[in-house]
Amino acid sequence: MSDWVRALGIDYGTVRIGLAVSDDLGFLAHPLETVAGDHPDKAAIEIARIVSERKIEDIVIGLPLHANGDEGKAVGKVRQFTELLRSEIELMVRWHEVDERYTTMLAMEKLHSAGRNEKNSRKIIDQAAAVEILQKWLDDRVPSDSAYS
Repeated sequence: MSDWVRALGIDYGTVRIGLAVSDDLGFLAHPLETVAGDHPDKAAIEIARIVSERKIEDIVIGLPLHANGDEGKAVGKVRQFTELLRSEIELMVRWHEVDERYTTMLAMEKLHSAGRNEKNSRKIIDQAAAVEILQKWLDDRVPSDSAYS
């Protein structure tokens, strides 16, 4: 595991795409911004700019699997966007897919517990879901140490 982590989490949607970034130590994911998803080409260019500016090394994209774990049409749309995004990114990055089931629901629960309602969460829910996706990847990559178990 490298000393510094530069990871971007993506919650893809055809209307909005939520983005989150990791802290440099790879412990915490933080909301970054929401990109319009209605024009995938423009969205890919904008995300590629962010990847370049932030020198992102790992891209973590959520896969909207069915409750039983099967892939559906939505997964195909995510992978199609991923290929579009790959074509725009000039840096060498590692790509990771993460099961995003329940991330939006978990993000909404956290926003509600912070005093936000559904109406005033609309603009940030996709970023919050991207945080959940990226945080899951960050947590899963930390090796377990039996001395602390």
